[in-house]
Amino acid sequence: MTALTLSTAAAPGLRADAIVIGVAKGAKGPVVAPGAEAVDKAYDGKLAGVLETLGASGAEGEVTKLPAPSGFKTPLVLAVGLGAEPEKDSSFDAEALRRAAGAAARTLHGAKKAAFALPLTDAADAGAVAEGALLGAYSFDAYKENGKDPKNGKAPLAEVALLGGKPRDKAYKAAVERALAVTEELNRARDLINTPPNDLYPEAFAAVAQAAGKEHGIKVQVLDDKALVKGGYGGILGVGGGSEAKPRLVKLSYTSSKAKKHLAFVGKGITYDSGGISLKPAGHNETMKCDMSGAAAVFAAIVAVARLGLEVNVTGWLALAENMPSGSAVRPGDVLRMYSGKTVEVLNTDAEGRLVLADALWAASAEKPDAIVDVATLTGAMMLALGSRTFGIMANDDAFRSAVHEAAEEVGEPAWPMPLPEHLRKGMDSPTADIANMGERMGGGLVAGLFLREFVGEGITWAHLDIAGPAFNEGGPFGYTPKGGTGTAVRTLVRLAELTAAGDLG
Repeated sequence: MTALTLSTAAAPGLRADAIVIGVAKGAKGPVVAPGAEAVDKAYDGKLAGVLETLGASGAEGEVTKLPAPSGFKTPLVLAVGLGAEPEKDSSFDAEALRRAAGAAARTLHGAKKAAFALPLTDAADAGAVAEGALLGAYSFDAYKENGKDPKNGKAPLAEVALLGGKPRDKAYKAAVERALAVTEELNRARDLINTPPNDLYPEAFAAVAQAAGKEHGIKVQVLDDKALVKGGYGGILGVGGGSEAKPRLVKLSYTSSKAKKHLAFVGKGITYDSGGISLKPAGHNETMKCDMSGAAAVFAAIVAVARLGLEVNVTGWLALAENMPSGSAVRPGDVLRMYSGKTVEVLNTDAEGRLVLADALWAASAEKPDAIVDVATLTGAMMLALGSRTFGIMANDDAFRSAVHEAAEEVGEPAWPMPLPEHLRKGMDSPTADIANMGERMGGGLVAGLFLREFVGEGITWAHLDIAGPAFNEGGPFGYTPKGGTGTAVRTLVRLAELTAAGDLG
């Protein structure tokens, strides 16, 4: 894991492999951002001109390398684009700092130490740069020889020093400690998402949760397949029935003696999704190890909340199953009796996420939390609606949906509020059961949300995050986002817990 320190050292005398500075896109060309004054001075105040000559514009994510000036103990200056220059008396927003730091950390793969001299106007900026750098330095190399990328033989950036930080300032220390807790757990979620399904199956995921619980004082309860049968969890059992890897329902409970509110987070944990009997076509199976991203996000958020010691009670529910075709798999036309007692006609076994979530939502509702938030890579329809970088938010309360959206935007996770149109509910009417697991094809993401709403306890505030788009990045890395598992929704959930603890959420 990349180390992080706050440093008051002067840039010229600092020993590191590189010094990272910011450059903004100004009206007349690139502009050197605050924090890089010492570097600019060493270039006789002409650094912006040098960067422009090298082709830099200050555009977001742009990276330009140049030799460090004479007298510096660091051999390399790495200028990273921050985007448009802020208006007078304004500063760069947190997300611009995160993305710039992330792009720099990715570029410095293989370096032992880098000094980040990006704009820090307050402790919040320090936290944003720390988050971006630690997330950008992430690399999943567990299955590569010697733990290094075989293409270049380099390990991730080993150490980040934030120049301009204030090591003795309580606010700065708290911001960095928060960044460490959140990013380390988010990166753990990424590891889980990237782990091949032959190594991460329901029982293995449950074991990871148990180990983390012991380490961080979180109570963990695991319901195995026998306990699920005894409890009547028909949705989870139905989805997991076709696999030799038996399903699990994992409950993680973090409690604070000073808590006044209780949140429940529910995560879809399909460790591999073949589609079941409704088998996915060729070309759609290869990344289906990521179908447990919702459970990974919930797990990581609970551990982060525990590490931060927030004054709120938070319960996490991980609905874990592997969806496989076999003689014991659920069939289209089967009827499942869910944990709530409702019956569901299964019209498509590849609409399995809503079935495991339904059982977990009802279990969470039994504890009467102040709010429930579920997270799931639920529908391809949401990707068609919002693309690959934005998740959808549905809720049974407009104010809560807005609050979740604001929290997501605040932490830099693109999201968009989506409706739950009542007319779509009729499409799930079944002549055989209480409800079918499929409805109208158009608006499929909204139909899935309406299905889940049926399994939320009466009077409980609830939101559903469909993270199908941003959960797994099949394209190239950008900002602090790697290729593969992204850990999306972790920061939103942690922020919701922080707001609840502070009494600012409902």
